[in-house]
Amino acid sequence: MNVPGKPEPGRLETIAPGIQRLTAPNPGPMTGPGTNSYIVGDGPFAVIDPGVDDAAHIDALMAACDGQLAAVLLTHRHPDHAGGALALARRCSAPIWAAAKQTLGEHDTDVPVDDHLADGTRLSFGNVALTVLHTPGHAADHLCFLAEDSGVLFAGDSIMADVTVVILPPDGVMQDYMTTLDRLSALPVQRIAPGHGRLLDDPGATIAEIAKHRRARQAQVHHALSDDSWIAAEQIAAQLYPELDPRLRSMAAAQVTAHLISLADQGLAVHEHDGWQLAGG
Repeated sequence: MNVPGKPEPGRLETIAPGIQRLTAPNPGPMTGPGTNSYIVGDGPFAVIDPGVDDAAHIDALMAACDGQLAAVLLTHRHPDHAGGALALARRCSAPIWAAAKQTLGEHDTDVPVDDHLADGTRLSFGNVALTVLHTPGHAADHLCFLAEDSGVLFAGDSIMADVTVVILPPDGVMQDYMTTLDRLSALPVQRIAPGHGRLLDDPGATIAEIAKHRRARQAQVHHALSDDSWIAAEQIAAQLYPELDPRLRSMAAAQVTAHLISLADQGLAVHEHDGWQLAGG
């Protein structure tokens, strides 16, 4: 199957039997070409991550499933993934399914969820069966969906093409993310369909490279600490990302904070006076 390497907003593409991709019109520094929505099954269908609340995008999703929508599935509640969920669901009285979450995170959209999906749940939409995977890290409620026959992993924001997944505390937890990567690496995944960017055809190597990068970054954050002075996460981020787009500086500082919290949980760092220091300093 000839699939273009880079998704384009508004273009419907078949990526595997019973699986289509439609990219939302929200390109940007954090979303790449835009959020990938996936239409799964052969009628009635499921839509994974409707993306933003854009009328033309919602219309295109409805057309792709011929109005036969069984459920809207959310990998997580961030607005670039869940913003259009209610509008799409209302168009054909379909339920919205997502992981349970008692307290919404700072970056979440308050989406009315009709049913909560638990880890290991099996869903069927015509000839496509999905297994639900709880994959926290990017967000506490993050889910992935594994298509059983094709081995396509709908990865949401747990794995993205060509960019680093952002972990924003407290809803995002670096240690949870590393555990999620270990879990995904052990599954029979044949192809990764990320929430943003192109399809990834070498899952094992991709996940291994992401884990290696995260470990290396944490080592750099650890190295930036001293035992006799305090340093802020923003200062470490400026050292590690000297040429970063100014729009992403706060995200970089939050990412560094996620690594610092991980180090603290391991007894390697302490936090006081709005700064961080090596444990035992």
